[in-house]
Amino acid sequence: MQEKTIKQYLSTHVPSAVRWEGFKAVMFDMDGVLYDSMPHHAIAWQESMKRFDINMTADDAYATEGARGVDTIRMMVRKQKGKEITEEEAQHMYDVKTDIFHHMEQAPVFDGVLTLMEKIHKAGLSVNVVTGSGQRPLIKRLLSDFGRYLDEDHITTAYDVKRGKPNPDPYLAGLRKAGNLKPWEGIVIENAPLGVKAGVAAGCFTIAVNSGPLPDEQLINAGANILYSKISQVADDFDSMMKICAELVHLKQK
Repeated sequence: MQEKTIKQYLSTHVPSAVRWEGFKAVMFDMDGVLYDSMPHHAIAWQESMKRFDINMTADDAYATEGARGVDTIRMMVRKQKGKEITEEEAQHMYDVKTDIFHHMEQAPVFDGVLTLMEKIHKAGLSVNVVTGSGQRPLIKRLLSDFGRYLDEDHITTAYDVKRGKPNPDPYLAGLRKAGNLKPWEGIVIENAPLGVKAGVAAGCFTIAVNSGPLPDEQLINAGANILYSKISQVADDFDSMMKICAELVHLKQK
């Protein structure tokens, strides 16, 4: 299944004149992929938006996951209030949400994340994070938890792009930070439809991990190349995936 999926991806994404040399970077989304944090985010969204007379449900929080916070807020205000607000006004509202979130219990790292990062590191690929968040405490935690594999130069946040997910911009920025890579040299790991759409739009091989309550179909319909239910399953399969890639590189070089 993996070999067929990878071959199909390469046949449609790598130009015929290009000699594919394998994947060179893995780009992780943060919330719902590295950390089991989405339940906390859903609560923070609901409580903060209530203060501004905006009705935001847990389903809304999951459906808009991955987008820049200010974009989500402007969309909700437009939808419910019928008016446009500035990015600065939305940022003020987002700051309230951020404050609530950071006063909650710290979300745990998903089982399998560190194992997967170690395998990525041993395979010679870089570890990167591409997130719609941008709060400094979250960046500090990423470096604290994953500093053996990740540095700040390989973290892309909401403040690095003007257009967030589902636009390709965040992952295109991630590819630049990973070494000005081509889309077919990057693997995206996402858990949300908007994030999957962004990875696909950027042209990367996109793995979906359904760590939340959304139906699998939403991630498949968003364009995911492979779907898992746990990040630990990605870790279990990663070595075999890299073996397949190495064999495909060898064949193309003949």
